[in-house]
Order: sequence, then structure tokens, then C-alpha cells
Amino acid sequence: MVHYNEADGLNSSYTYGLNQDENGFIYLGSDNGFFRFDGAEFKQFGSKNGLKNIEILNCFPIPNNEMFIISFLNDFAYLKKGRIINSDRNPELKKIKFTYTTLSHINGDTVYLYEGDNPKNILVYKNEKITTIPIFIHQDASDDYFTFGLNMTNGNLYISDRYKKKNIEVYNVFTRKKTISNISIKRNTMITRKGDFFILKNEKKIEVYKLYHEFHFKKIASYTAHENIHRLVIDKNSRIWACLENGGLLYFRNAFMKAEGLSDPIELMNRYIINDVLVDKDDNLWFSTRNNGLFFISELFFRNYIHFPVKNNSSHITAIAKNGNRIYLGYNEAKGGIYHNGIITDIHLEGNSQMENKAILSDGNTIIFGLSKNPVRYNTTTGEKYVLKENVIKNVVPYTSGSALFCTLEGLIAYNHHKGSYKKLMMGSRIYTALPYTRDSIFAGTFKDLYKLNTATKKKRLFLEGYYFTDIKKLSDNLYAGATNLNGIILFNNSGVIKKITESKGLPTRQIKKIEIENEKVFWASTNYGLSRIEFKDKKLKINNFTHIDGLPSNVVAGCIISGDTVYAGTSKGLGILSIKSLLNQQEHVHKKVIINSVKIGNTHFYDLNKPLEGKTPDNSLTFNVSFPDFASQGKISYQYKVEGLSEDWQTGSSPNITFNSIPPGNYTFKIFGLGYNGKKSYISTDLHFEIKPAFWQTWWFKLLLVFIGAAALSILITFYFQKKRNKKLETLYYEKKIAELELQAIKAQINPHFIYNCLNSIHFLLYKKDYDEAENYLNTFSVMIRKTLHYSEKTFMPIKEEAEYLSLYLNMEKLRLKDLFDYKITISENVNESWTVPSLLIQPFVENAIKHGVANLQDRKGNIEVLFQHTGTALCVVIEDNGTGIGKKLHSNANSFGVKLSEKRIETFRQLFDTNIILEIADLQEKEKRPGTQIKLYIIPYENQNTGMHH
Repeated sequence: MVHYNEADGLNSSYTYGLNQDENGFIYLGSDNGFFRFDGAEFKQFGSKNGLKNIEILNCFPIPNNEMFIISFLNDFAYLKKGRIINSDRNPELKKIKFTYTTLSHINGDTVYLYEGDNPKNILVYKNEKITTIPIFIHQDASDDYFTFGLNMTNGNLYISDRYKKKNIEVYNVFTRKKTISNISIKRNTMITRKGDFFILKNEKKIEVYKLYHEFHFKKIASYTAHENIHRLVIDKNSRIWACLENGGLLYFRNAFMKAEGLSDPIELMNRYIINDVLVDKDDNLWFSTRNNGLFFISELFFRNYIHFPVKNNSSHITAIAKNGNRIYLGYNEAKGGIYHNGIITDIHLEGNSQMENKAILSDGNTIIFGLSKNPVRYNTTTGEKYVLKENVIKNVVPYTSGSALFCTLEGLIAYNHHKGSYKKLMMGSRIYTALPYTRDSIFAGTFKDLYKLNTATKKKRLFLEGYYFTDIKKLSDNLYAGATNLNGIILFNNSGVIKKITESKGLPTRQIKKIEIENEKVFWASTNYGLSRIEFKDKKLKINNFTHIDGLPSNVVAGCIISGDTVYAGTSKGLGILSIKSLLNQQEHVHKKVIINSVKIGNTHFYDLNKPLEGKTPDNSLTFNVSFPDFASQGKISYQYKVEGLSEDWQTGSSPNITFNSIPPGNYTFKIFGLGYNGKKSYISTDLHFEIKPAFWQTWWFKLLLVFIGAAALSILITFYFQKKRNKKLETLYYEKKIAELELQAIKAQINPHFIYNCLNSIHFLLYKKDYDEAENYLNTFSVMIRKTLHYSEKTFMPIKEEAEYLSLYLNMEKLRLKDLFDYKITISENVNESWTVPSLLIQPFVENAIKHGVANLQDRKGNIEVLFQHTGTALCVVIEDNGTGIGKKLHSNANSFGVKLSEKRIETFRQLFDTNIILEIADLQEKEKRPGTQIKLYIIPYENQNTGMHH
């Protein structure tokens, strides 16, 4: 039995009506609101949750997952989707106003409410609306009726006058007619109805009537209790529970409608005043009380109890043994007991009641109760008791026929109960258990080691070190099972340890008290955590653990006895008698599902989980509030769960609030199993689908837009970068061109003075020779030359035709100056367009150089200078060739002549300004063609994108 009170979260003094909803939750009315219990946690609903009246008499389920809340007199409410709806939220509820105790009747999805005394109306609650059915039961003012048994299938309301001795009347709410029945009832009678059966309670008496044809009652059973009854409860199995005024319950095991009538009741819960009884869907029992909280008894425990209703079966059992068909019990006081045919007979053993029983030995008609200080020998035939010699007993185990081994504080002693003699076998050590394994050999266990003792020589040999054995039993030849205090169960033979069985193998604890052999393949272990059945099957180990949930009176088990299909367990709360077959046939799964109460997404709670469940980033953290109403597990509940689509790994936890943080967008399914007592899993998972929708920045179109914007931004940045770089380059080129133009102007400015200087020298030379005619002719030519030079020096480019005319004028002037020292020839090839332009004044310095350094100093031949304009297909080639001495060793000086240096600067300037590639080649014809002279080639290659007027 489990007692729930304030320490468990049940914060109330009085507890009233009990009910269970379709999900299996238990609802409990109290003087402090109402509570919902899921097997692990009490959830309280009070004024903070919306109750206007916290004196809640009952809560009962109605369709649409609602709980209708019956408060004392008024301020009714209902619970819907986790929220209390009161009269402020639904004004319809304000129509419910009663003066006396409220009675209710549920028919399908409709709740009918009426007063127990002199009702004027029946209020109908359906679909959150209140309607009224007026009733007219009073014929004169002196009528004082109390009502019961409303049946809205046929509209009959049963009424009885409180003071006038009248038969029960049947009032039909549809026809408004009264019909008199065949029986009357005494004043202050309380009536409970179930179908066609009416159970009447008046003081101590219970009467059961069956209704025939709506108006005729027939008594079928009655019972008179030993004290007044303050309430009757009819459970779902049609059993009557009578709550006694001074505490306790009377439970009638047979259904009241059976022909045999009411059986003699079983009395229980004597110390508590019971207000209500509920038998839940699994036949577990719940009891609400006055000032003592809530009690729970599992179906298995109660079934075991009612089939073993022994009044004095609650003492703390510390030892148990079997003798024939009797079970002998030793208690934690100087008292023993004999169980036989459902009755326990007490045996008082010693005046000092504080001595407990350490063990019991049964041998024929002799029972030895191993009291902690003075063992007592008991004769089952004569009932004679004999107190043995004082020994501090730790254990008593069988030895030979007619003798026993006393394991004592001083050592191991053999006691012959036929002769009454003692024999010391191994002294000087505390012995806790022993087992003879051959005629002259005994296993003897101290608090830390196991010895082999030879009884003939009284020599001991250390066998197993470090084990504190509390019990040893033989499984088969040369195979033993030992219970230890800290090391679980040790299987060993005469050579040593074979196997250790601890929690890792399935035991509930390492502290084992006793071993009981069922057969050579099966044995039982008694612990403070219940019973364990250990079976070797196909070389595999199978362990079944059983506790009070399975029907044991308590988990603290001192020992057990196996007899056929029955296990007798001595516990701290009495003797438990269980069917082994029933224990082993328990279902492997719990036939229940996990209930998902609510889901919190971000800061929003969802209670209606039938609707699509959706969240959206950044509100993408979810908390599931769950329950697993497996009450038989008594709070030992955990959960196994995963979110499909997020992870395939199962997680396990005991918290009812399961949180997942920052779930990415997607569709998911939350799957959860309940894990109850002994790790039993719910038979099926509870699944809930939900979706986390992406924020706009997580959608595919936004990502695509981001890619597009990113690409566009990158393109703009790249374009901007290269545009900036180009602008910078153009700006640089602009200034470079400015500088180059200035340099070109400077070069031209240098060429003109240089040319004029040379011409003036020539004129000066002619005047010096007094060759006035030549000087005049030269001056005329020079004046034309000067005008053309000044004209072309202002231009960047000039046509080839004009370049040829300018060169011819220059050569004529130089030929005149040098008295026909050379001849010249200027040729323009047919594949050259005379209108093509070339950089102005570029060729003249090279022609001047040919005259000055090529032909001017010839002695043996007349000089010859040729200028050729030709097109090579990709470039305009200007060839200046002379037949002079060649360049040879004079290359360096020629290359550095002032005119050539200026021309090279002009070539570089044109390259910068106009992207015009001009290549200068100087060759010595002696080396190239074995003839005297120098050849200069200028390749002028314009770029196609330049609009310079050059050749294309």
C-alpha cells in the first residue's frame, strides 16, 4: 500500500471524490482545489488556475476531453485542454446556483445537475451550454423531498418524502407525472443507484433492491455492519464498499446483483476514515481520506490480500521455514507463528520480547527458533517449548539427522536436539552461515571469508577469501549457491568460484539475505528489494525480480519457501503467498501509452495536439510534457524517446519535461515509450508529428536571392574594383601622356634648334668660302625648309607623301651644302598608301645621321642614300640605307649621337602616347651583305584601336 500526502505534492487536508479520465489520469477533489495524478506527479488546480471555489467535491470526465468540476454548492467549472473554464470565461455557468447538495447524472455527452433536496430544476450541461428542465414535485408546502436515481433515458427521477411515511415516488421529467412505487424508506436513508439496482444505507444497515418495470422494487440482499456507515461506493465491478463512520472499510467480494447475495465483507483500512473509493481501469484501488491524504493498493497486492485475509498477518517476519504442510514464521520479537489452512497461530517463545528470530530450523516434530540470544526448541506434537543454552545466534542450519549447526558469535556449535548435547566445531570466529558438504566437511562462513572445516580433525582451511556469506545452499553435486552481504550471489564448487551474479546480471542489489532452492536449475534470492528468481536455461541466466508491485506485502524479504506452485515470502509486513505461475505469466509490456499533455514551442503552449503542430525559427526549441499513468510502477517511471528526422538514437530519462533546443527547419516525429516497473516498456510508442518552418532567411527562395544578391554585389565590387583600377590607370596614363606630350614638345624643341644650328653652320661655311651664289641658293632652300620644319613640328603625325617631300627638300639642301658629294633616292612602294601617316620628324634625324656619319667623309666613291617606304603585311617599314663606311666600331658613338638619341626618345614617347609600337634596327651592311654601308629600319606597328590616321 502506498500513502500519498503533502510530501508527495498532495497539498490538502480533506480529499473527496475520485475519478479517472480516458487517458488514465486520476482526478481527486479536495478542500484545496483538485489534483490530477499521473503516477509520478500531483498537478494541483486552484484559485491561481481559475477556480472560484476551491472546495471541490468531485471531478468527472465527459466527452470532448473535458472534466466537469463539482464544487460545494456553486461556482462550477470545467477543465478543457489544460485550462479551467469558470463562469467568467463561460457566463453560462452562472446559471448553476444551488442551495443544497448537488447530485449529478451523466448520460453520454450530457451532464444533468440537480439538488438533493426539493429540487425545482434540472440543469443540463452540454457543449458548454446550460439549459433548464423545470420539475414540479411539490403538491403542497409541507412536502419535503430528497431525490436520487435520476435516469434520463426514461426521464424518471426517484423521490422520497423526508418526514411523511410514503412510498418512494417516481417523477417523470418529461410527462411531469408521479407514480407511487411498492416500498417506503426510513428517514435519513442514503440511496446509491447502479443501473436497475438501488443500494440503501441507513445507519448500520445495507439493503440491495432490484427495480422491475420502472416502479416495482424487490429486495435481493442485506447486511448489517458492526457500526454506522457514512458512505456507500459501488465500483466498476459492481462491488460494494462501505465506508465506516469511525474508520475503515467493508469490502464485499461478490457482485451485489448475484443470487447468493452479499458475502461476508473483508475489513481493511481501519485506521482511516475513507471518503471515496475508486477501482481504476487496471483494478488498482484508490482511497481518499479525511486528513490522511490518498492511499493506493495495486491490483496484485489486493488480490493476494483478499485471498489471504488473515487478521494477524502484519507482523515483521525475520525467518521462515517449512515443516510438512505448515509454514513456520519467526518475527522480529520473541514470537513465532504457524501458518496452516489460511490461519496463523501465534507461539510466544520468551519473556523478553525484544529478541528477534535469526533463523528457524525444522526437523521432524522439532522446530528450533533461533532467537538472537536464547534459542527455543518447540515440539509440534505436544506444543512443548524449551529454552536452550544461551548463545548469541547468527544462524541455524541443518546438520545431520537429529542435529543442527548453531552459527554464533563465539563460533560454530553442533547441537543434537534428540540428546540435548552440544559440540564445539570451530571456535574463535563469528560464524554467519554453514553447510555440510561431505560426511566430515563443512563450509563455514565468517564476516569476511569462507573456510573448509574438517570436523574429524577440527582443522580449517581458507577457501574463498573476501566474501561475507549469509547463506549457502546446494544446487547439485559439487555446485553451490552462496548469498553474500556485498557481492551478490556466488556460484562455486569444491575448487573455487564459478560465477558471480550481481546487478549487472539483473539482480536488484548485491546484498542477498537467503537462498531457497526450487530445483537444480532454479533458485530464489531474498533481499531488501524483493524476491529474485534465478534460472539457468540453455546455459543462459534468466532473472525475474518481484516486489510489492507484484503482490508482496513488502519489499523487505527475510526469506521464502517454495511449495509446488506457491512461494511463501516472509516480509517486514507479514506473509506473502503468491502463485509462481501467475508471477511468471505477467505481461512483458505495459498495456498503456505515454500521454503527451502539452507541447511548448518557444514561449507558446499547445494543449490541443490534434491540430497541426508548427513552430518557426527562431522559436524552434520544443518541450514535451508527458505522463505515463502506470500506477502499478508506483512512480518508478522513465521514458525512452527520440525525434525522427533529427536523430535515430534513443534517449532515456525520468523527467516528464523533455526539451529539444534549436531544432533546424524540417518535418519531424517525436516518438516516446514509457518504461515502468522492472523496465517494462509500453506496448506501443506515442507518436506526435510536428514541423519547424524556416524563417524567411532560411527559405530556398531567400537563399537563392542571397546568392543572386551576393553574385550581383561581387560583380559590382569586381567591376568597381577594375573600374577604379582602370580609372587610376587612365589617370596615370593621362598624366603620363601629358608628360610624354611635354617631352615630345621638348624633343621637337631640341630638334629644331639642332637642325637650324646645322643649317646655319653650312651657310656660314659657304659665306666663308665666298661662294655667294651657293649661299643664296642654300638660303632659299633653307627658308622653305624652315617653314616646313616649323609647320610639321606642331603636328604629331604627317602623311608619308609629305614626309617624303620633306626628306627630299632636306637631302637637296644637304647635297647643295656638300657639293654633290652624294646622290639620294626616295621610294614609296606600291603597297604603301601615301596618305598613311607616320610620326612627324621621326625619320629626318636618321637621314641626317646617314649623311654625317655615312657618306660625308667618303674619298674613293660617291655617296648614295636611299629611303624606302614599304609594307611588310603587319607593319610599315622605313629603310634608310647609305653606302658609307658602315658603323663597325663607330656603333657606340653613332648610337649615341644627339639626333639618334632624340629619335629614340621620340619612339618611346609615341609608344606611351599612342600605343604605337616602333622598332628600330641598325645593321652594318659589311657584316650583313659584304658591302659597305649602314642600314636602318624603322618598323611602325599601330594598334587597331587607335584612331591615329596611320596605316590599317
